[in-house]
Amino acid sequence: MSAGYANPVLVETDWLAERLEEPGLQVFEVSEDESLYAAGHIPGAISLSWTKDLRHPVIRDFIDQEAFSALMSRYGVTPETTVILYGDNSNWFAAYAFWLFRMLGHQNLRLLNGGRAKWEAEGRPLTTEVPTPAPSVYRPAQRTDNIRALGTYINSRLGEADLALVDVRSPEEYKGLRLTPPHLPNEGAQVPGRIPGAANIPWGENVRPDGTFKPADELRTLYESRGITPDKEIITYCRIGERASVSWFALQELLGYPKVRNYDGSWTEWGSMVGVPVEREATPEELATGAANTGAGGCAAG
Repeated sequence: MSAGYANPVLVETDWLAERLEEPGLQVFEVSEDESLYAAGHIPGAISLSWTKDLRHPVIRDFIDQEAFSALMSRYGVTPETTVILYGDNSNWFAAYAFWLFRMLGHQNLRLLNGGRAKWEAEGRPLTTEVPTPAPSVYRPAQRTDNIRALGTYINSRLGEADLALVDVRSPEEYKGLRLTPPHLPNEGAQVPGRIPGAANIPWGENVRPDGTFKPADELRTLYESRGITPDKEIITYCRIGERASVSWFALQELLGYPKVRNYDGSWTEWGSMVGVPVEREATPEELATGAANTGAGGCAAG
């Protein structure tokens, strides 16, 4: 199903179910809840831990190309391998991994439309068997750093007419009524609020209720109606970049916007940096009573 997308980067569950045994294809599960994999996963899928496999073990950053090459070699992946990613929470961390794989140079990438939820809802097979592929030799590719934004870069460009910021968090986080999603109370910043000038387009507006992406014409209308147009450089952000990766994927991969970056430092960095500007709508009274931590409203669609 192309749905008018600019790039063929989504695969449907029926397409994948017919090709699980094909050579040259490797499926990875990247879920926020990493225990899901052991309970049952798509046959042939390998678990990648976003906390242990994809992040630097010491500093706040991702693995470098050398570590990525070792990881891919361990699982039999070559630059020619078609890598298919899926996960829970409408593919939050699978999209995060897609963005990271792309930044580290792997080009042959696909995202399973609807992720785990759609696969399970359709009653498709799950297994607890862990595959053991023969190792390969993965040669490092050239990095694509222009899809990543750092906080210093954003701060240096605030207010420029050709820059558009997309805050994909819930309206409560955007307004400064809460620091984090309700299920992550200990992963917040020092202050609530948003980056000045950012438009609030929650990540969930990219997808249908079943977690599959909306067609291109609906996505285009969603963004262009809020001033997010392809002539600008677009930067998406959330808490740590995982929800923002879904919006980055929609803008860059599905709509084909030419200049889209994901700010993986996101609010946990910006809201803790000294001296950077912050906007918010929460009143001092709301903040004093703890509304920034306990404000009503979930983030399932934000």
